[in-house]
Amino acid sequence: MLDRIITGSGSSTRPGSKLMVLLLLLVSATYVVYTLQLISNSRACHVEPFSAVVRRLNDIVNSSQPLIILQSNQTAVIESHSSAPPPPPPETELHHVVFGIAASARLWKRRKEYIKIWYKPDKMRGYVWLEKPVKRLDDETNLPPVRISTDTSKFPHKNIQGHRSAIRISRIVTETLKLGLKDVRWFVMGDDDTVFVAENLFRVLRKYDHRQMYYIGSLSESHLQNIYFSYGMAYGGGGFAVSYPLAVALSKMQDRCIKRYPALYGSDDRMQACMAELGVPLTKELGFHQVFGRYRRADYTAYAFNTRPVSRHPCQKPFVFYMTTTGVHPITNMTVSRYESHRGAQPERRWKMANPGDLRTVIVYKKPDPYLWDRSPRRNCCRVKSKKNNTLEISVAVCKEGEVVEV
Repeated sequence: MLDRIITGSGSSTRPGSKLMVLLLLLVSATYVVYTLQLISNSRACHVEPFSAVVRRLNDIVNSSQPLIILQSNQTAVIESHSSAPPPPPPETELHHVVFGIAASARLWKRRKEYIKIWYKPDKMRGYVWLEKPVKRLDDETNLPPVRISTDTSKFPHKNIQGHRSAIRISRIVTETLKLGLKDVRWFVMGDDDTVFVAENLFRVLRKYDHRQMYYIGSLSESHLQNIYFSYGMAYGGGGFAVSYPLAVALSKMQDRCIKRYPALYGSDDRMQACMAELGVPLTKELGFHQVFGRYRRADYTAYAFNTRPVSRHPCQKPFVFYMTTTGVHPITNMTVSRYESHRGAQPERRWKMANPGDLRTVIVYKKPDPYLWDRSPRRNCCRVKSKKNNTLEISVAVCKEGEVVEV
């Protein structure tokens, strides 16, 4: 009976085992077919191994050629272009600069004499902007052309201490741009009593990419001016420069900007407010500087400097030399400056060195340094050339390696 039970149960499980074996064979066959198809498709696509792609990338980078990486069918394809980059634009010259000079009809007769000092009509481009026409005289042929500013009466003005003309002056860069001059890189703004040294100016501007937005100028020498207005504002009395792209951006929004700030005092702070809205900070260049002669001579709140204090001790009184002549040496092209000592009576003093009172004349030689603005700032060094017949000769030049001033 027991044998019949075991035999019966074994015969009943035999069909289930066969079904399990068939299922495993079917799954295995499907896996093998799928694997063979995947391998076949991979060979047809010719997928480049990642390590090979990296090697090719390194080879092209080392060859200093530009790269373009294209993604197609999940394969990285690297192509190199041997075309040379475009040449840089030529250096900024004086004809790339346009001056905008702020002036008034009331002061034009006197202030135009300042412009005659530096403006060269055959080499420069610029315009004088007045609020109304003035009579042209024969002595004005060497001056920039005169333009009349657009009426600004539509702009609100709420500063009772300021003058409405500040709105007109703040728009000079924009109005000069709208003249449509060709080949302009920089607009340089200044007052009618601003004196520009043209050679230094364009050498400074060469340091900057005129294709970018630049607002270049400097602060006031007055503490109070900087505190009242801003340490991030260019003062127009010393002049400032605006690159062409920035002038274009300014012209598109300046009128709306001016209307938003009716309580500002002058033209410089209106210009700086618009620059702030454009997000362009002041780039400071010490070559742009202004000096106010209207403050008291001993006003410590206005100036960061003063004249040397007068000492009653005879040994602490300085020996004063006055400049008498200046010129250029015809052979060496050096600047030669001559100083003569003050002829006043000198008290008797005992010196533990050579008596400075014996020195009557100081002659200073200085070579032109046209690339001074291209280097990092450093004071020149003085070298004593000779001393004879109560005359001291000094040469001023770029400091040599290891040269310092020691006392």
